[in-house]
Amino acid sequence: MDGQTPGFDIYEEEHRLFRKSFRGFVDVEIAPNLEAWDKAGIVPRDLWRKAGEQGFLCMDVPEEYGGPGIRDFRFNMAVGEELMRVGASGVAFTLHTDIIVPYISAYGTEAQKKKYLPKCVTGECITAIAMSEPGAGSDLAGIATTAIANGTHYLVNGQKTFISNGLLNDIVIVAAKTDPTAKHSGMSLIVVEEGMEGYVRGRKLEKIGMLSQDTSELFFHNVKVPKENLLGAEGKGFVQLMQQLPQERLSVAGKAIASAETALDHTVKYCKERTAFGKPIGTFQHSRFKLAEMKTEVTLGRHFVNQCALQLNRKQLTTEMAAMAKWWSTELLKRTADTCLQLHGGYGYMKEYPIARIYLDARVQTILGGSTEIMKEIVGRSLGV
Repeated sequence: MDGQTPGFDIYEEEHRLFRKSFRGFVDVEIAPNLEAWDKAGIVPRDLWRKAGEQGFLCMDVPEEYGGPGIRDFRFNMAVGEELMRVGASGVAFTLHTDIIVPYISAYGTEAQKKKYLPKCVTGECITAIAMSEPGAGSDLAGIATTAIANGTHYLVNGQKTFISNGLLNDIVIVAAKTDPTAKHSGMSLIVVEEGMEGYVRGRKLEKIGMLSQDTSELFFHNVKVPKENLLGAEGKGFVQLMQQLPQERLSVAGKAIASAETALDHTVKYCKERTAFGKPIGTFQHSRFKLAEMKTEVTLGRHFVNQCALQLNRKQLTTEMAAMAKWWSTELLKRTADTCLQLHGGYGYMKEYPIARIYLDARVQTILGGSTEIMKEIVGRSLGV
C-alpha cells in the first residue's frame, strides 16, 4: 500500500524518496510502540520532536518560518498513507500538518507566523483546533463559546469537546463568538496558549477506537487572551473554516482509502493462509467475489482521491468535490473493514490481528471532519436541490 495503484501513480521520485524515509521512521519509532500508546491513551511528546527533526511535519511552511516550503499535497498524502499502513490512526501528524497549522499560515499576522510556525515545524509546538461543543457539532453557528473584547484582551468563556490533541496541545485555535448576537458572522478564531489562566483541560475521553490519540474536553473560564491572538479578522472565523475545509476533508479521505487498502492487503494474505475444508478460504467463490468487489471499489476510490490531490495542488479542488471524496472514502472504509473482519472469522475479533484495530478506528471516520450526512447535503445543494 503506497498510493500507487497500477495506472494511477501520481508520485514522482522525490515523493518516493520522502516516503521511503518516513516509512523507516514509522517502522522504527511508531509501529513497535502502538500497543503501549493505546494503553496509555496518548502519544509521547518526544515522538513529535523526532518527527520534526527529520522534516516530517508542516512540509508546506515557508522557509522563512523554518519549514521546507514544499506546497505539494502528495507529500502530505504519503505521511497519511504510511501511518495507515501500520494502523497508526492515533498519531495525529496529519491533523497538525494538514488541518491546523494551515490556519496560521493562511490567516496569521507576520508576528503570529514568526511566533508559532517554527516550533510547529520542529514538533515543539503541538496544535489543536476547538470547534465542537456539547451542544454544537455540525451546526457551528450554534456554538456558545464567547470571546468578548475587554480593552486590549478578549475574555474567552465556554466549553469544547471531542478535541484531538486535547491534552498535548501547546496552542489551540478556538472558534468563539466575538458577537454573540450574530450567527455565522459573529464567529472568530482565537489562539489560546498553554498556561493562560482559566484554560483548563478536562478528562481524557474514552473512545472505542483511535485509542492513542488524546481526545479531551476543554474549558475556558474568563481566559484573558491578548487581541493580537485573533487569527485573521474579527467575525471572519466561519469563512476561514469554510476556506480550509477542502484540504481537511481530502486529508481524511486520503487516510481512509489508505486504511481500506491496508485492510484489504491483510485480508488477502489471511485468505491465502487460512484453510477450511482442506483448502485456503480464498479459493472459495464467495471469498474471491468479496475480495474482487473490495479491490474494485478501493481502486476506484484511490484513483478519485489521487485526482483530488492533484486538483488541490492546482488550487482547483472545490468544496463539493472534497465533500464527495470525504463521504465516499470513509463509507468505503467502513464497508471494507467490516467485510475484511468477516472474512477473518473469529480471529478478526481478536485485537492481536491488525484488522481489529482498523475496524475500530474506521467507525469514527464517517463522523469527524463533517459527517456523511453533512457531506451529502453540501453535494446536494451544489446541484440546486
